[in-house]
Amino acid sequence: QVQLVESGGGLVQAGGSLSLSCAASGRTFSNYVMGWFRQAPGKERAFVAAVSRSGYTTYYADSVKGRFAISRDNAKNTVYLQMNSMKPEDTAVYYCAAGLGPSTISYNAGQYNYWGQGTQVTVSA
Repeated sequence: QVQLVESGGGLVQAGGSLSLSCAASGRTFSNYVMGWFRQAPGKERAFVAAVSRSGYTTYYADSVKGRFAISRDNAKNTVYLQMNSMKPEDTAVYYCAAGLGPSTISYNAGQYNYWGQGTQVTVSA
């Protein structure tokens, strides 16, 4: 089992930047595909970005492509989400997730086994 703790959320103006971190503890971090998801009020949880176990492969939702960047540091057991050129529609609770499945990378929430508690990100207009 792995425990995930997100940090770095907060309030930012439109056009600004914010960086999220997710620290993992427990089993070997490099065994997990890592992803970021978000859930806005009244909406379902949605995929944001994912990174492969090695960190060499990344995948993004169209809505954040070119603005957000996911990365990981396996030596620090941490995955990051750098968010730039932020928009009010990026407002949501952001969750990191860890998956043990066979896929190299996945946008499917069902492929992830463990979830953090979430961190609030609010973008003001």
